[in-house]
Amino acid sequence: MNEDILKGKWNQLKGEVKRKWGMLTDDELDRIAGERDKMVGVIQERYGRTRDEAEREVDDFFRTH
Repeated sequence: MNEDILKGKWNQLKGEVKRKWGMLTDDELDRIAGERDKMVGVIQERYGRTRDEAEREVDDFFRTH
């Protein structure tokens, strides 16, 4: 998904993101604001994933949504 499209649809996607990664707080979701790199970093930090693992998860999520 194009980063501009992602930012535009972020409010719609936040609920789905919260369902998939329930440990993310509302503040973290607001800070991410549809930016892929920020999302990867937060998931990496919160879930203890490697950068590659977090990137794969995020990319897979956006391919299906």
